[in-house]
Amino acid sequence: MFKERSKEEFKPAVNWNDIRDQFTELFWNQNIRQFWIDTEIPLTEDKNTWKTLSADEQDVYKKVTGGLTLLDTEQASLGMPEIALKVDDLRAKAILNFMGMMEHMHAKSYSSIFSTLCSTTEIDEIFAWLHTQPQLQKKIKVISAYYTSIKDNESLYMAMSASVFLESFLFYSGFFYPLYLAGQGKLVSSGEIINLIIRDESIHGVYTGILAQEIFKSFNDSTKKKLTKQVNDLLVELYEIEIEYTTEIYTKIGLVGEVLKFIQYNADKALMNLGHDPHFNIKETDVNAVVIRGLDTKTKNHDFFSTKGNGYIKTTNVVETTDDDFDF
Repeated sequence: MFKERSKEEFKPAVNWNDIRDQFTELFWNQNIRQFWIDTEIPLTEDKNTWKTLSADEQDVYKKVTGGLTLLDTEQASLGMPEIALKVDDLRAKAILNFMGMMEHMHAKSYSSIFSTLCSTTEIDEIFAWLHTQPQLQKKIKVISAYYTSIKDNESLYMAMSASVFLESFLFYSGFFYPLYLAGQGKLVSSGEIINLIIRDESIHGVYTGILAQEIFKSFNDSTKKKLTKQVNDLLVELYEIEIEYTTEIYTKIGLVGEVLKFIQYNADKALMNLGHDPHFNIKETDVNAVVIRGLDTKTKNHDFFSTKGNGYIKTTNVVETTDDDFDF
C-alpha cells in the first residue's frame, strides 16, 4: 500500500479498467451519487426556530457547529491529502481526494448555517473561541500527529485509523445537538445539512477503514498485536478528551450523559470500521431515541422542487446504501 516513488521513476496514469478488487469502483460511484453543495439547502426557515432557543441553547449550538468546522477543516486540508499522497493505488487516491473535497464542503456548509442564524460579531466570536478551546485544539494535535508521521505501512495504517476515529467517532459529539433539535422539529433545515454530512462521513469511515484493513492483513501476528494495542490506546486517549469536551459544552443544558452514550456508540462503530472488536459495547437502544432516528439518512419529507435534502434524487441510477453493500 505504501510506496516511496523516486523522482526518476516514470509517472503512471490511473487505469479504471484495471479491476483489482470488489469495492473501489463501488465507493467511487457512491461518492458521486452523494455529491451535494451547501447552497442547495434553504436555511431561512430556521431563523424563526432559532429565536425560540434560550441563550444557553444557542451557545451550545454555535460551539458544537464551530467545533465541527475546525475538525472538517483539518481533515480536508491535512488528513485526506496526506493519506492520499501516501497510498499507492491511483484509484484510491482519487476517492480519498474526492472525499477530502467534500470535507471542505462540510466546513463551508457550517458557515452557511452561521450566516443564516448569527450576526457577524457572533461569527467572529465563534472562530476566536475555536482558537483557544483546549479540548478541540488537543484533538487536532493528536490526530494531526499521525497524518504528518507517515513513513511506512505501519504509520500509514495508524494515520488511517486516526482518520476513521475522526470521521466515525470524534465528529459525533458535535452532531448530537443538531440531531437532537431537528428531531424535535427545531432547526430542521440545518439538521438536513447535518444528515447529508453524516451520510458522507459514514462512507468516508467505511472506505478508509477498508483500506486500513487491507494493510493490516499484510502484517505478521506480532505487528498486528502491537498495532491493535496502539489503536485501542488511541481510542482511550481520544475518549478522555471527548469526556472533557462534552462536559465543558453540554453541562449547561443537561445533556452530558446522553452525549457520552452517543459518543461511545460511535466509537464502537469506528472500531468495527477498522475490523476491531467494540470497546464500549453500547447498543442502539442505549442511545437517545430522537438522535438515533436522526442518524437515519433515508429520504426526508421535502418538496422535490423547492428543497434539496438528502432525499433529493438526481436523474441517475441512485440506490440506497445498506450495511450489506460493504460486506465483501
